[in-house]
Amino acid sequence: MAEAPKNILRIGLPKGSLQDPTLDLFKRAGFNIVVSSRSYRPTVDDDELELRLLRAQEIGRYVDHGFLDCGITGRDWVVENKADVEVITDLRYSKATSRPTRWVLVVPDDSPVQTVKDLQGKRIATEAVEMTRIYLAKHGVEAEVEFSWGATEVKVPELVDAIVDITETGSSLRANKLRIVDTLMESFPQFVASRPAAADAWKRRKMDTLVMLLKGALEARDKVGLKMNVPEIQLQAVVACLPSLRLPTISKLANPDWVAVETVIGESVVREIIPQLKSLGAEGIVEYPLNKVVP
Repeated sequence: MAEAPKNILRIGLPKGSLQDPTLDLFKRAGFNIVVSSRSYRPTVDDDELELRLLRAQEIGRYVDHGFLDCGITGRDWVVENKADVEVITDLRYSKATSRPTRWVLVVPDDSPVQTVKDLQGKRIATEAVEMTRIYLAKHGVEAEVEFSWGATEVKVPELVDAIVDITETGSSLRANKLRIVDTLMESFPQFVASRPAAADAWKRRKMDTLVMLLKGALEARDKVGLKMNVPEIQLQAVVACLPSLRLPTISKLANPDWVAVETVIGESVVREIIPQLKSLGAEGIVEYPLNKVVP
């Protein structure tokens, strides 16, 4: 008797600037991924996942066309490609910070352009041609929009009057003496699925489980676990100074005059909290890293 076909979820992961933070996110979610320098097919320690490493710009289109069941790509590229996909969730991370990336309308510092209206009849270069055209139409502006193959920042003012480019911190634009006129879109990565895959019971369960683990890994970012032993008479004072994610866990110890307290707090406040806890009589204070926090 022939074996039943194995259930497989085909997922596209972004290469380029988002590759390392995405692979790190999967690792913290519990998936070990190995990427070969010559292959776009990473291996993963889950036999039900089949990975493809592709440009983020392409993933939404491949999901829409059914070549992939799901993938992680920016909201911006879903819009740019007019991809008909189901957005399962936003994943709020980026290449350098936890802030969204922004598509911005940019001109040189000394440009007379102050608003998008000043670009009537002008030329704009960008990788996001469709997004830019939608934006101009919304403001009733007619301008020539040309596709930029890269190095977009160097094209103003000699080649074009303005650019629409992506930025996370704005530091590169400032370094190139460029000024932001307006923001077209803020974008986080999104976990998107094809309509047929989202409607398939097994694939949807697999995706929901994967998303839960990924979001748990994101929730744990910049947080640590903290546990300690506390004199029971000081318990309320200790709890009052803990900015905990949830109410702390409190357990009885063999010594009836002491309790164990365990909680999750932001990593940045630990250095301020530990001296306070110590002054309240806490002992055996242990700080430990977290991979996932699942509400």
